[in-house]
Amino acid sequence: MLIIPVSDLCAMVREVLESDPRLGDVWVMGEVSNLRRPSSGHIYFTLKDAYGQLRCAFFRRDNARSRVALDNGLQIVAHGYVSFYPANGDLQLYVDFVHEQGVGLLHLEFERLKERLAAEGLFDASRKRPLPEFPRRIGVVTSPDGAVLHDICHVLRRRWPLVEVLLAPTQVQGDGAVDGVCRAIENLCAVRDVDVIIVARGGGSVEDLWTFNEEGVARAIFAAKVPVISAVGHETDYTIADFVADVRAPTPSAAAELVCPDRAEVAVRLQALGDALERHLAERLRAARADVAALRAALQRGRPDLAALRGRVEGQARWATEYFRRAIGARRAALDRQAARLQALSPAGTLARGYALVRRAPAGPVVRRVADAAPGDPLRVAVADGEFQATVIE
Repeated sequence: MLIIPVSDLCAMVREVLESDPRLGDVWVMGEVSNLRRPSSGHIYFTLKDAYGQLRCAFFRRDNARSRVALDNGLQIVAHGYVSFYPANGDLQLYVDFVHEQGVGLLHLEFERLKERLAAEGLFDASRKRPLPEFPRRIGVVTSPDGAVLHDICHVLRRRWPLVEVLLAPTQVQGDGAVDGVCRAIENLCAVRDVDVIIVARGGGSVEDLWTFNEEGVARAIFAAKVPVISAVGHETDYTIADFVADVRAPTPSAAAELVCPDRAEVAVRLQALGDALERHLAERLRAARADVAALRAALQRGRPDLAALRGRVEGQARWATEYFRRAIGARRAALDRQAARLQALSPAGTLARGYALVRRAPAGPVVRRVADAAPGDPLRVAVADGEFQATVIE
């Protein structure tokens, strides 16, 4: 028989509960009772129905962003994980999200993730990036088999045929779709000169569009290095991807309308700018001609002695030329004297005067004293025009 302390048994119970994945991500519905709001900001209550009750802890960091005003008797659906609190011996549901009853599970998951990501700042308008006015390369994340890609390309060819479309094909529904969409976004961000990304999917049910309500896709859009347009479903469909993206388009075709200019509108703008520039240049030319006429009249009235002015200018030029010629000559002579002095002090100059540089062979140190060499030592002797070998005799 094994006898264990109470704390060890409590730890075992807690470990069993927290190792069960079904209890780590659970939705529970019931009636709120025994509601307490201590000064710590945490909320404690009991969730009950006709056959059971469960203690709940809703900590301040989670309840601060809740939009449900909890009160005794309120019927709610709570999300969280089940664990054991050894200090009181209580089995508890640690709540991170609550919603009033009467809403489907998918909508609850949508609202829970939306609330959490909003609190992290993923939806902040301050981080939304503007779309490039004249994109050169557009990345598209969608299925290669659907009509979405055809619709986008058709609109782009009509509006701005200069743009290049780079498709990152992926599954947009079913198993593996989340990883595929995330990987497609990452791959496009790694391609050079992709100016903007369209994440697109055609219409469908809430279940069909659920890939774009997953946290992984939201974070991949948030981490994208270029602006992202979310174009998922129809105009009335909203997904988490729409809130994270820099721009939300009601349909994939609308995304293609938003992402590039209309060449016809650009042509009209260019024509208007050309006309305005022509008018501006004509006005400037008229003003310049008037200025020239006024200056000509002033010159004629003043009648300056151009020959005298030209003579003064030429005289100043001759003086400057002679001054700089002499100055350069003096500088050159000083430089030559310094060069001769440096040459005399250089090792090569010393050797040219009959001195020699003696080293221990083959690449040893310089021999400066008699004590640095011994009989039989090989030496290398450098003179002005080369080197030769020597041996110490005594």
